[in-house]
Amino acid sequence: MGFTVSNQQQLLSKMATGNGHSENSPYFDGWKAYDSNPFHPTKNPNGVIQMGLAENQVCFDLIEEWVLKNPEASICPAAGVNEFKDIAIFQDYHGLPEFRNAVANFMGKARGNQVTFDPDRIVMSGGATGAHEMIAFCLADPRDAFLVPVPYYPGFDRDLGWRTGVQLIPVACESSNSFKVTRAALEAAYEKAQKDNIRVKGLLITNPSNPLGTVLDRETLRSLVAFINEKKIHLVCDEIYAATVFSQPSFISIAEIIEDDIECDRNLVHIVYSLSKDMGFPGFRVGIVYSYNDAVVNCARKMSSFGLVSAQTQHLIASMLSDNDFVDRFIAQSAKRLKARHMRFTMGLAQVGTSCLKSNGGLFLWMDLHKLLKEQTFEAEMALWHTIIHEVKLNVSPGSSFHCPEPGWFRVCFANMDDMTMEIALTRIRTFVLQDKEAVAPRKNNRFWQSSLRLSFQSRRKDDIMMSPCMMSPQSPLVRAMT
Repeated sequence: MGFTVSNQQQLLSKMATGNGHSENSPYFDGWKAYDSNPFHPTKNPNGVIQMGLAENQVCFDLIEEWVLKNPEASICPAAGVNEFKDIAIFQDYHGLPEFRNAVANFMGKARGNQVTFDPDRIVMSGGATGAHEMIAFCLADPRDAFLVPVPYYPGFDRDLGWRTGVQLIPVACESSNSFKVTRAALEAAYEKAQKDNIRVKGLLITNPSNPLGTVLDRETLRSLVAFINEKKIHLVCDEIYAATVFSQPSFISIAEIIEDDIECDRNLVHIVYSLSKDMGFPGFRVGIVYSYNDAVVNCARKMSSFGLVSAQTQHLIASMLSDNDFVDRFIAQSAKRLKARHMRFTMGLAQVGTSCLKSNGGLFLWMDLHKLLKEQTFEAEMALWHTIIHEVKLNVSPGSSFHCPEPGWFRVCFANMDDMTMEIALTRIRTFVLQDKEAVAPRKNNRFWQSSLRLSFQSRRKDDIMMSPCMMSPQSPLVRAMT
């Protein structure tokens, strides 16, 4: 006997039968399209290339080199067997002292050593997802709200709201000023919430921004601190992309701002961090809550029992991040390689008249395709996105999934693939844009489109692909041989 929807709703909780996870967003639909037809250079060359996943894979050669030189960092090989028992039975939710010390040190280095962090305020969690939910549980009750400037990471709706019952209220930002958050927009969002009888408990910002790849300047950060102090609400700063900034202006942590602001109530300031983006370790699930509020630290540490980082992972991370020479080299090389990827992609797009928001951080571009929309609506954006997914075979994320108020923007991730895959992805975008602009014969079917892409890529001169300085990313064997 099968279960009907009605039976399911009676037997299961509202959470189990509801849609609070927001998995039906185009952001996640793009991942499903990739999973059902993933690109492979030889086994599936016409598959979907994953450009919707913000992973940092540009420095894994450095990671692998360190692991080979330090086998004792893992407790599994013979070199680490002497520490196996102590690590295997460790279950203190404070975390290994050496792990907290190493993470605090790395957080300082990732912020240009402009500020230091107290290891006793490091609270671990299962990735940034768990850290965001943890801080939401600590600061707000169901139906309370956080203000969030748009566009923002689609996962925030799930991370902060699904199980906590917390609401997210968009703060209007526009392309006319590069989507910068303003005091006027904050006031407007706050006042509207007050009129709607919604209690605002905090402001959530992402710096560097996901999806914009921009950093907040000192003046803006000071304005945000002044705002939350006046309203007596919390400021949660997601800084998980801190070490991905590759050029000026440099990244400024909220920790640096409050060091200089003696009037700031530090009890209202909290940082979410992770090693998923800066180090490229999303699978290790290392999330961090760093709060200046003692009560929040105490509560979060108790809650971390539900999402601890494994002791084996803590041990490995502690060993790696305690190697200052390695950390310094990694941060420098990561920035250099991300800059090269960013430059190659933006220059390649510019050659076909496609622009991106000016940015200097993150693992992605905020690409402007509004000129390709049949009309300036979100329906037209979704139609274009479906074409890019199913015909161009690229999983890029539409701006509407990031709550962008203007149609035509797309987030494009460029650091989660090797050099050749990046070139193929760029060729696909360029070919599509050129064909659309030139208004050539309509693409009658997918076979014609794929054939066009293959011909376009194969016709490019080999020396253009292999020898042009702007085309090679720094981890290419050719580049390593020259440096």
